[in-house]
Amino acid sequence: MNNESSISKILPVLFGFFVMGFVDLVGIATNYVKQDFALSDTLANLLPMTLFLWFAILSVPTGIVMSRLGRKRTVLLSMVITFLAMLIPLISYSFPMMLVAFGLLGIGNTIIQVSLNPLLTNVVRGDRLTSSLTLGQFIKAIAAFLGPIIAGIAAGSFGNWKYIFVIFAVVTVISGLWLMATQIHEEPVSQSSSSFGSSFGLLKDKTILMLFLGIIFVVGVDVGLNTTIPKFLMERCGILLEKAGLGTSLYFIARTVGTFAGAILLVKLSGKKFFIVSMLFAIVALLIMLLIGNLWGILSLIFIIGLAIANVFSIIFAAALRRKPERANEISGLLIMGVAGGAVIPLIMGITSDSFGQTGGMAVLLVALTYLLYSAFNLKEG
Repeated sequence: MNNESSISKILPVLFGFFVMGFVDLVGIATNYVKQDFALSDTLANLLPMTLFLWFAILSVPTGIVMSRLGRKRTVLLSMVITFLAMLIPLISYSFPMMLVAFGLLGIGNTIIQVSLNPLLTNVVRGDRLTSSLTLGQFIKAIAAFLGPIIAGIAAGSFGNWKYIFVIFAVVTVISGLWLMATQIHEEPVSQSSSSFGSSFGLLKDKTILMLFLGIIFVVGVDVGLNTTIPKFLMERCGILLEKAGLGTSLYFIARTVGTFAGAILLVKLSGKKFFIVSMLFAIVALLIMLLIGNLWGILSLIFIIGLAIANVFSIIFAAALRRKPERANEISGLLIMGVAGGAVIPLIMGITSDSFGQTGGMAVLLVALTYLLYSAFNLKEG
């Protein structure tokens, strides 16, 4: 009975990770918006910038608000904001309104990323926490790779890719109501709130600074691939967006597979060695991808890059927490702010693409991956 009660509390929290995965909708949406409004890459890539900029602005304030509102209420607040973001494209479809929609999605996603993982600790304890967090990331990845597939079906079969927002809005409501109906006991948190000053003060530590920049670059690579893979496939292989969008889904499938493979391999392999090998594979695969024109060859290399990128965020995050475990809360907040790399890197890629084509935009990722390889070599063991 106790176990049954525990599962009934875990499931609605885990389902919240699906809503968290809506952040990756920005990749395929950027391509459709670019096509619908005949935008340049620079303008189109303002969408991911509008979304991911909020991670830099809101992560620490969200932690402060969460200590007053409570974790469950903070997650529910994020779902209300996400629901509103899903409605906007259905009510008014224009480029400015899409910027507003993805700005709201960025606010909602920042809040849920800061609050949902801690909420999971209220329903899962002990050695089950790590596996539950992994399961949450798997559920998040399912939302990520379903996005382009649903958008493609909506565009191809119903003539309107925006029907994806209807589906995601309904899922958000279901998730919110399920969580609202679930009683979750939250113990009072007795800790001093993080401040901007104390968080940024951590950057005086060269290792923390290196890892913080690592988060910026790995998220930048992730979002850069998410937004650019369809455009790259269209330019290089001459296929339609509806089919090119499936390249993004393949990337997310690879990332999902890589996460589970990493969870097994990292039990025996050191994070540093795994990180180094992953980055070497990613760099070589990206270099070859920039040089070939065969569709199946490019798709195979996209899969390899997805596998290589899958565990980098968690390796960096764990290394930062090991560096200063007594400052874990502030380090977590600081690293989440680094997710704003998803705003910066795609914008640079967009500017480069307008001058040198999608190959030039993709080449920007080589710089980011090279920095990650440098970080891997300089990572301290254990």
